[in-house]
Amino acid sequence: MNSTLIQMTLLMACGAGWRTLTPAGLTAEQTRMVLTTVVYYLLLPAMVLDVLWTADISLKSFQYTLLGISSITFALICTWMLGRLFRFEPKRMGAVMLAAAFPNVTYLGLPVLEQIFGNWSRSVVIQLDLFAAAPFLFTAGIMLVRHYGDEGEEKPRSILLSLNAPPFWAAAVAIILNYQQIVAPDWLAGALQKLSVTVVPLMLFSLGLALNWRAVTLRNVPYVLPVLLIKMAVMPLFALFLAGYLTIDDSHKAAAVLDLAMPSMVLGIVFCDRYRLDSGLYAMTVTVTTALSLITLPFWHHAVASYKW
Repeated sequence: MNSTLIQMTLLMACGAGWRTLTPAGLTAEQTRMVLTTVVYYLLLPAMVLDVLWTADISLKSFQYTLLGISSITFALICTWMLGRLFRFEPKRMGAVMLAAAFPNVTYLGLPVLEQIFGNWSRSVVIQLDLFAAAPFLFTAGIMLVRHYGDEGEEKPRSILLSLNAPPFWAAAVAIILNYQQIVAPDWLAGALQKLSVTVVPLMLFSLGLALNWRAVTLRNVPYVLPVLLIKMAVMPLFALFLAGYLTIDDSHKAAAVLDLAMPSMVLGIVFCDRYRLDSGLYAMTVTVTTALSLITLPFWHHAVASYKW
């Protein structure tokens, strides 16, 4: 586990170094936008197609959905209760709830789980993301940020349109091919595998580009502490408890729980900017939770490995 995290940290450090040095005059924001666009529209759909085409899509997939949505919902409720107790302002409440509930299941979860458990864990990550976290984010998550944020004068966009995205289309195609038992030709399988290999390093490099220590301020500490408590401790503990009632095998339970123990997702910054929530606060939670995950992830890895399901 420690060796894996060192490798992940070095790749993220390359992104953080790029933010400081800005080679060729390219800022971190410009570089991250290009890389994440390529990943989102080409590389990630290729991986989704490659993995789900041959994955075991059955009752196990529904259990990933149940585990993911239940854990995120539990974290949202806990954060809302704390926010109401301490009377968080709406724009900070929305940012805190988003940061505490939605983990970085793909951009950090995929490389970490793949290194720890092997290639089979890709299927766990992708199913948790596409069957639970992403649909919940683009429906309940958007309703949440709309409630606490401000859309301005722009006409509200239908929530269902957010699901019209390349990874979802790739998943739909892969599921159809899977159920029809169509075998991928060697040339296509080879191309998908080569595209898939590039996803992990680019994701980690992009994550490093997104980390901004200038966003860490003392005034945000009281709002970040509830995120740390819920995101890094309470939510994984709930997922560990709930996973014990699922019928999937222990190794898949362990991978799923560890994926839900990941730090706050980077994509939330986009939602905060779009709906005028406290973007600085959210950026701080991403930076701090990602840094602390170097400590918490080994703990949760040990916990899931030794847990008596």
